[in-house]
Amino acid sequence: MGDLALVASRIAAGATLRRALACATLAVSAFAATAAAAQPAVPLERTVKAAFVHKFVPYVEWPLHAFDGSDAPLVIGVLGADTIATELQQIVAGRTAGDRPLQVKRLREGEPLTGLHLIFVGRGEASRLPAIVRALQGQPTLVVTESAGALNAGSMINLVVAPDGRVRFEVALDAAEKAGLRLSSRMLALAQAVRAGGS
Repeated sequence: MGDLALVASRIAAGATLRRALACATLAVSAFAATAAAAQPAVPLERTVKAAFVHKFVPYVEWPLHAFDGSDAPLVIGVLGADTIATELQQIVAGRTAGDRPLQVKRLREGEPLTGLHLIFVGRGEASRLPAIVRALQGQPTLVVTESAGALNAGSMINLVVAPDGRVRFEVALDAAEKAGLRLSSRMLALAQAVRAGGS
């Protein structure tokens, strides 16, 4: 567990997105290896995806009107992915994005999608994605998904598993810009694919 603590400290120190995601993958791999004998492990893919969602936050710029005040939390909603919600809650505990505390909110079907800065929509809710995107219209909410073809349904960042088994991501810059969000060029440079925006 010493190696895991060292990796976690490097992630928290704020390395580049590439190094941070590499460290996150190493950390969760080490955890999975040490915990496997003690209890049923969370599938590694789910843990890595949770780490990706957390690491996207510093590379997104939300408009000021997205927050109620200077100390308002940055809220990550999770719908249809309880395992990822649990992992995210552990990852963000006690952490901030800039000066804002991070908060994870588990969402249930029919619950209002207000006050969210990022929403992760699990693959089990893929059929509802167009309706979710319509409900979020006009709100500066980053939509992150994990379903094939999700960018065409309004997702802004879609996590995919490459043939080599690694988790990667694709970006719809046009959808993010339409919601008033600015994505860092450093993040875009690491995306597997980017659908261009208008600016």
